[in-house]
Amino acid sequence: MPEQEQPETKGFTRPTQHDDMVISQTEAIKAMAHPLRIRLLGLFRPGVELTATQCAERTGESVASCSFHLRQLEKYGHVERAEAHGKERPWRAVSRGFSVRPDLADPESWPAAKAFGSMFVAEQFAALQRWLSDAERDDPDWLYATTQTHQEYWVTRDELDDLSRRLEELTAPFRGRAEDPGMRPPGARRAHLFGAVWSEIPDPEGEDA
Repeated sequence: MPEQEQPETKGFTRPTQHDDMVISQTEAIKAMAHPLRIRLLGLFRPGVELTATQCAERTGESVASCSFHLRQLEKYGHVERAEAHGKERPWRAVSRGFSVRPDLADPESWPAAKAFGSMFVAEQFAALQRWLSDAERDDPDWLYATTQTHQEYWVTRDELDDLSRRLEELTAPFRGRAEDPGMRPPGARRAHLFGAVWSEIPDPEGEDA
């Protein structure tokens, strides 16, 4: 897939993870604002091929619904048909992941990105809640290796941008392990990192000290 130009804001650009697709067009962003499509993309890890029937089994949705949403994901370049195996017609991912970067020159792009962001955060929160509901069943050594944290601090625009970049790069040492099981150390598990970095919008009556 050809590399897509990333939108710029005040001279700053955010690099994406290797092989990530950058989504900037309004219609493409709107197409991602659906919980099932996010869940479907999560199934297609590198090297994984799945049929609509297999996707339905993993998501609890109907085959028809999965087929429809897979076709929509195909339309916007996220998945494609893999080689058929007899009567089975599996799908596979086109890119490793994606990054939403609204085009601020398009007045409809930012509302679409906000709708997607709200849905995405809700989905990640639900996944964390599911883990919390079962956490007591896990090995205490693994349980105490997890964290949920909140920090508050004062930063400049440059410092906030740098922090965002470094957060996105935290998982760089683990790249390739999804595709190649031989790269995984003994006892490795699939893990998740979900983070958000933002600054409070100043109060027009005066920012709190």
